[in-house]
Amino acid sequence: MQDKIDKRDRAAQFRLRLARAMEDRNVSQSALARQIGVDRSTVSQLLTDEGARLPNAHVVGSCASALGVSADWLLCLSDRPESAAELLASSLTMAEAPRALVDERIFEWHKEAAGYKIRYVPATLPDMLKTRMVLEWEYAPHLGRTADQAIGASADRLTWMRSAQSDYEIAMPLYEIDSFANATGYYEGLCPKIRLEQIDHLLALCQQLYPRMRIYLFDAKRLYSAPVTIFGPLLCVFYAGSHYMAFRDRDRIETFTRHFDTLVREADLTARDFPDHLRQLRAAISGSLPTE
Repeated sequence: MQDKIDKRDRAAQFRLRLARAMEDRNVSQSALARQIGVDRSTVSQLLTDEGARLPNAHVVGSCASALGVSADWLLCLSDRPESAAELLASSLTMAEAPRALVDERIFEWHKEAAGYKIRYVPATLPDMLKTRMVLEWEYAPHLGRTADQAIGASADRLTWMRSAQSDYEIAMPLYEIDSFANATGYYEGLCPKIRLEQIDHLLALCQQLYPRMRIYLFDAKRLYSAPVTIFGPLLCVFYAGSHYMAFRDRDRIETFTRHFDTLVREADLTARDFPDHLRQLRAAISGSLPTE
């Protein structure tokens, strides 16, 4: 839409959009006049006046409210007829985030974005890349007897990811993989055998899935990111612990895509460097084990 528009053209567009909104909602001139508190002749003039004059703000606002559109759209200041509240409701949704491996909503978002690039900042190591032993250590205390079923479903998700024709870019803070390897912080108490198996699993996945899956490590002392997944141009989803916040409006998706691209561009270790870093961590774990 043009930044500047002639007053006469704007007035003509106002008449066209007002008529369109009335037609779409099957509202007659008389009915609109009653709803906005003016004479029928006033509405007729709004629709037929050939001049460059626009109605006052009160009349424009009243028409917009009565017809369920935005005043900005009637005045050609927006290409979207929805009101600001409707736009927000459609562009932002919140959903509960269960403490579970298998979240059907997340899986549906992945399937919706099949074929697009999916950018992902996980809260820990990505669940879909974890070994069964790590998943059992992490989730069995919370899931109890359902852990086996959930872990099997998680393996199915990885199988699906491999065949989905989506590119996956994963950006993690460097300390996350280092904390895992050293069994510190979140991973305290994780035995060396499980850590070595997980690193071997990651190395195998990097070899099998590169370049469709690329993992970057950034320095959290310089850069920060909340856990977020950006599903191509379709939506971006923040993980807030107990809930997901999902945005579908183009501007926010582009903003957070640029944020993710910054994490990748300024990563200390690129996807090509990641396997070598894993091998160094593996060697350090092996070297710390007591000799028999």
